[in-house]
Amino acid sequence: MEKALVAQKVANKLFATEAAVDAAMAEAMNLLAGMAEARKEAGVAATVGNEATAKIAEAINILAQARTAIVAAHGEMADVKLRMGIRTKMVGVMDKPPENNAPVRSLHEVA
Repeated sequence: MEKALVAQKVANKLFATEAAVDAAMAEAMNLLAGMAEARKEAGVAATVGNEATAKIAEAINILAQARTAIVAAHGEMADVKLRMGIRTKMVGVMDKPPENNAPVRSLHEVA
């Protein structure tokens, strides 16, 4: 099989992994927010569920570390692609920053 096609298969798995980690992080943050809202709605003290809240916050931190590692791996894999002599641009997710030095929009500008 052509090297570029093999690399594209790996790239697709990488993009899926990046999306999965982002989704897991977003879900964990939604859980944390939901827990805080539920505590207020129930009218219980902030100490109620505090350890569970801390564990969810810890999980979010671990997911953020995983995301950092995946992003670093992405960069390493781009180097491997070049060392293999693959010069074609792989098609992936479309939320990457522009390559023409255009300013990157903030989340506030997008919303």
